Amino acid sequence: MTKVSMKSRREIIEKQYDKYQKSTKKQKSKILDAVCESTGISRDRAARILACKPPPRSRPKTVFETRGRKTVYGEDVLEPLKKIWSILGCVCGKRVAAGMAGMLDALLRHGEIEIEEEIAAKLKRMSPATIDRLLKKERERITLKGRSTTKPGSLLKKDIPIRMGTAWNDAVPGFVEIDLVAHCGDTTAGEYLNTLDATDIATAWTETRASVNKAQKHVFAELMIIKSNLPFDLLGIDSDNGSEFINDELYRYCKQENICFTRSRPYQKNDGCYVEQKNWSVVRKEIGYDRYEGKEAADLMNEYYGCLRLLTNFFMPTLKLKSRIRDGTKVYKTYEDTKTPYARVLESDDIPQENKDALTELYLTINPFEIRREMVKISGRLTALRIPYRQLDK
Repeated sequence: MTKVSMKSRREIIEKQYDKYQKSTKKQKSKILDAVCESTGISRDRAARILACKPPPRSRPKTVFETRGRKTVYGEDVLEPLKKIWSILGCVCGKRVAAGMAGMLDALLRHGEIEIEEEIAAKLKRMSPATIDRLLKKERERITLKGRSTTKPGSLLKKDIPIRMGTAWNDAVPGFVEIDLVAHCGDTTAGEYLNTLDATDIATAWTETRASVNKAQKHVFAELMIIKSNLPFDLLGIDSDNGSEFINDELYRYCKQENICFTRSRPYQKNDGCYVEQKNWSVVRKEIGYDRYEGKEAADLMNEYYGCLRLLTNFFMPTLKLKSRIRDGTKVYKTYEDTKTPYARVLESDDIPQENKDALTELYLTINPFEIRREMVKISGRLTALRIPYRQLDK
């Protein structure tokens, strides 16, 4: 049989398509025989091509069309998915999938979204890989770098022990790592805002507060506010070696309140890995690297953090490392089930039930979309106070 070009095959099939669609079973068999003899393709393949509606070559393709099985997650789920993803701060698919049910229920409860039950069911059973695939074109990454502003405090180092791996009972809520994040822009000259970041190791509960500078009295005052916002007792504090933490005021307070106070090894950021991760995912991702100065900016930033803590702790699932095993040059990591800090607090047997009931009551009143709307408004006012990089050399 003479070899037929792809273009000729296509023309033969397109001529027979309309006739095949209207024919009886016996007539279709004869058409298939003719097409196979003319083009050289198999009978099964010819039947599949002629049976599709409309023909593949003539119909316009959509972004969701695949060559394999029928598309399950189409354009009907994309818009609500994008809305939920944006509220969650554009996190990865694993965290979106883990927080999907809680976020959907909250949005439906407060009337922020109206979708059919079938679409809601699709969103809840969507896999992380599917979420990442559908959001691929929406995702934008910005890589920025900041400056380290930690200056060592040495007076009390001999009194504050270095935390080793077994020094704490990390499974109990209340042991937190703390750190300062500088909003100094491109220079550390003068006074600028700093964010005090505190992250609980057991539950990943995160609290942030802005301080007008790095003076120990301001940092200590913000730490007391963070302590009052925690849904559990503060049992231990682990800091870096900066003078804003290694000072007499904080040391005396921890000793008086029977709070375990430890510090990390100098120049070893991995010793504070829990809070360091939140420095990026909570602080830098939301506030950025611009410079902010003065009490007005600090008050606005704390107003922003007051909204952010509700999203971060009640609706933002986190990945928590369970084990890390090295085999030669390879490292195998195992993670716990992805959960929100709120869910981990409810599961803990070390937190009083009245604290959990109060959290649940607060959770049911939170409208995530309204919170994000309020954050956008505050962010606009805060941005007006920022000092861009180009003005820092003056």
